[in-house]
Amino acid sequence: MIVRLNRILFSTSVLLLLTYAAMAQTFPGYNNSNHAGIYGVLSNPASAAGYRYKWDVNIVGVDVNAGNTYASIPKSVLFSMPDTLRRNRDYFLDEGANRKQNGWGMAEVMLPSVLYAIDEKQSVSFVWRMRSSGNAGNVTTPIANFFGVDYPNTGYRNVNLSIPQTGVSAHIWHELGLSYARVLKETYTGRWKAGVTLKLLSGVAAGYASAKDVAFRLNNNQDATISSGTLRYGYNKELDHWESPAQSNLKLFENAGVGADIGVIYEYRPDNGGFGSYENTDADDYKFRIGVSITDIGKIKYTKGSINTDLSLVKDHIVPKDIEYRKNESLQQYARRLNKYFTPLPGDSTFNMTLPTALNLMGDYNIDGRFFVSTQVVIALTAGQTDISKTYALTQLNITPRYETQIFGAYLPMSINHNGQADIGAAFRVGPLLLGSSTLFTNLFERRIDHAAAFVALRLNSSMFQRGDSKGGKGQLGCPVNY
Repeated sequence: MIVRLNRILFSTSVLLLLTYAAMAQTFPGYNNSNHAGIYGVLSNPASAAGYRYKWDVNIVGVDVNAGNTYASIPKSVLFSMPDTLRRNRDYFLDEGANRKQNGWGMAEVMLPSVLYAIDEKQSVSFVWRMRSSGNAGNVTTPIANFFGVDYPNTGYRNVNLSIPQTGVSAHIWHELGLSYARVLKETYTGRWKAGVTLKLLSGVAAGYASAKDVAFRLNNNQDATISSGTLRYGYNKELDHWESPAQSNLKLFENAGVGADIGVIYEYRPDNGGFGSYENTDADDYKFRIGVSITDIGKIKYTKGSINTDLSLVKDHIVPKDIEYRKNESLQQYARRLNKYFTPLPGDSTFNMTLPTALNLMGDYNIDGRFFVSTQVVIALTAGQTDISKTYALTQLNITPRYETQIFGAYLPMSINHNGQADIGAAFRVGPLLLGSSTLFTNLFERRIDHAAAFVALRLNSSMFQRGDSKGGKGQLGCPVNY
């Protein structure tokens, strides 16, 4: 069931990328820029208050981030995929690692969205996104080797193995958000801004599986014993009737839910730039700014597939190959086989898929109005094991030096995530086009890769349609100068 569900969700995410080929993203480092516009709203809705232009419109865009800690592939495989993948040729496993193994994947398509500055203090935004998120892991390397290396791995024969808790979850949903941001207070040297986004969520596909307190032993490659453990799983009922082509399943206003983002930003302005008479006159006049936000608060309720049930895994004389997913098997067929093989337990008929809630801490230092250095910390707030029906953010630290003018920006993001993977990337903004990767240089100089990220965006703002220089009188907001 898990393999089948992952394939459905992954193929749908890939379909989204192919369907919307001119794309966009909320890139760490870029989203803290004062040129980020509608993309800044995604990580902190307060960023829209006092925005430098009258309006900012996203046309369409995509952000993709995926990886794991256990398997890596040569870059040549990406360009010439063999029909059959062979271990130690087409992929390599970290069989000797002394750590928990994890995997993740996130993708989003940002559809037409707009930010509008009501006046020098207030802004509203509308954001439409199609998002997917998946996580798996929290398994020790021996357990990963047992299942990943010639399953069942007879190197572990007559060895008592255990799984305290492991799980996999995946989610695809629509998100329609309405934001309001406002300058709350101005002093002689500072400015406080706050913002909130309320979201209407619409679930497309979701599923989870969690194994807990499992103890088992492989007697030989045809016989195993599970002495304790439970499997809790569920997926939404729509997956039992998944239609082809896949895009016909991407329906709005089904499996409704609500969500929210909230944020606050403080800007230190020792020169008291104040609001200028025209667009762009004081957007860079802070010396530094700091911000905090909580994003993706919320969840979506789903009805489970008709035969979903929790299972007691306790059983003697298990044939390991009997519980493998079979090629071309549907989710319902696989779930039915597992239900007959193990002992069903009572369970709920619905589940709530929690969004990947995160705490975002931001700092941005203005060196000379063109060169900046930003720092962002993303802390996953739903990554614990108490709630198994959830996906969660990737906790990470990002530091990005950048150079920016009205029509050009260059970004050098440097990041490290909670798995210890460090990356250096690059991104560029030229007029309406933004593209880059937070793992670009890391991937270029590695022989084999185990994670990667990329984004591209196409967006417009009012400065692209005004005549004269960016400091001139075109595109006037009519905001009074602060004295």
